[in-house]
Amino acid sequence: MKLYLKQTTTALILLAFMGVVFCTAAPAFAATGGISLFTKYTGIAVTPGESINYSITIINNSNSIQNVSLRIVEQPEGWEASLTAGGWNINQLSVKPQGEEDFNLQLETPLQVEKGSYSFRIGATDSSGRTSTLPITVEVTEQGTFKTELESKQPSMQGDADSTFNYRLTLRNRTADEQLYALSAAAPRGWNVSFEVSSQKVTSVKVDANSTQDISVSIDPPAEIEAGTYTIPVKAQAGSSSAETELEVNITGTYNMELSTPSGRLSTDITAGKEKMVELELSNSGSTELKDIKLSQSAPVDWEVSFEPDNITSLLPGESATVKAYIKASGKAIAGDYVVNIKASTPEVADSVDLRVTVKTSALWGWVGILIIALVVAGIYYLFRKYGRQ
Repeated sequence: MKLYLKQTTTALILLAFMGVVFCTAAPAFAATGGISLFTKYTGIAVTPGESINYSITIINNSNSIQNVSLRIVEQPEGWEASLTAGGWNINQLSVKPQGEEDFNLQLETPLQVEKGSYSFRIGATDSSGRTSTLPITVEVTEQGTFKTELESKQPSMQGDADSTFNYRLTLRNRTADEQLYALSAAAPRGWNVSFEVSSQKVTSVKVDANSTQDISVSIDPPAEIEAGTYTIPVKAQAGSSSAETELEVNITGTYNMELSTPSGRLSTDITAGKEKMVELELSNSGSTELKDIKLSQSAPVDWEVSFEPDNITSLLPGESATVKAYIKASGKAIAGDYVVNIKASTPEVADSVDLRVTVKTSALWGWVGILIIALVVAGIYYLFRKYGRQ
């Protein structure tokens, strides 16, 4: 019996002690519910100059409203970071019991930054002084720069000397400040280069920090330029920061020829049935070599026209060649004006002239006419002598 009472007393004492422990521990357990920070993306990859907007959630695990103080505990040197919510910079948020509130970590990746991993830590402290931290890692995937870039996706174009060559450039300001760039081109004499932004001709352009600007460039070569490839350096300069690129113009040349006579006179005369030589001059007035030039003609019926030579193998730009045209009028041609068309052509270009030819009758026919008239007069005279006295 005594043993039973002793065991019962001991059990009651233990129960009483455990009750005291639970009563004192319950409030501490509730308090340790506290707050926590959460984001889906604790590690991301970016490029230099890129803006980052992290969404972070404060979770209130307690049964009371918590005024949570926020701060950036750790950030790399040279990075810009701020905490925002609702479009405002913040340092404190109020969170309902068992509720959540979102805020953002806004980061600006420096332009001049080494490739590698960078660590951030966001700290939150509730009304009771309890804290929670959130580590974030940003991976910079390429070496950062602090410079100006000028480039074209289509830096080379081809056309003849009469063409206008249009290029599209992208000017990239990879500096931390807005820049005013002067635009220039080192084109040879006689070339015309102009710049346009938003369809307006300009000589300079303003570009915001870490921004780009599209620029249209029009290049007009000289009219008499020879065929070949020409390089036009184009530059954008803003203080000590500048960029340059080269635009390539491939001139295929212009095909042009002129057919005339050395004197420019396009008329002659000829006797019916006779042949006459007319000297022609063929000039290459284009910027490309003319090859395999053929001569042809269109003349009246029964006329004959031949050339010496009738084919010119090659004629360089600026050169001239002499061609002899032998024209033979029909023996039945009556006096008057006739047109002989002469044409010079290549597969690329052609030119022609209309030669006015005046036909004169042969002198023999003139003497024949005079003889006939003389015979008629003599016959009449004879008749008057013989029969006039009867």
